[in-house]
Amino acid sequence: ALRLSYLRSGGHNPAILDQLLHLQLEATVLEKGTAGLRRGRQMGTLAVPTEPPGTGTHGLDAALLAVELENRRLEDELLALKVRRERRADAGSRAAQRHTEELARLQAEVGMLRCHAEQTRPWLPPAVFPHPIAPPLPP
Repeated sequence: ALRLSYLRSGGHNPAILDQLLHLQLEATVLEKGTAGLRRGRQMGTLAVPTEPPGTGTHGLDAALLAVELENRRLEDELLALKVRRERRADAGSRAAQRHTEELARLQAEVGMLRCHAEQTRPWLPPAVFPHPIAPPLPP
């Protein structure tokens, strides 16, 4: 929960994510250890493994735990990437909205300036050009 909260609030520091993953691993190991002790106490004795030592189940449990932790780390990394992508998309859409608003404001200003220029422009009759003096040259 702590790691997810960190990621959702924008955290993406790999060192902190590794520390959180390590803490989760320790908590998982402690939970499994205390669960075994609880089971043994309920039976009246300490829990003793039913399999003889050297069968490799401890190694398999450790490998499984390592795979689970790696999967969680990758899921966290994916979540961090999604959060960053959403933030970039939000920032991009906000920037596009600001640009659209600025463009609309500038277009309105240009329209007002055109209107003002037409109102203040002196109305002169169209220029009358004198007729040419010499006839045009043959081609």
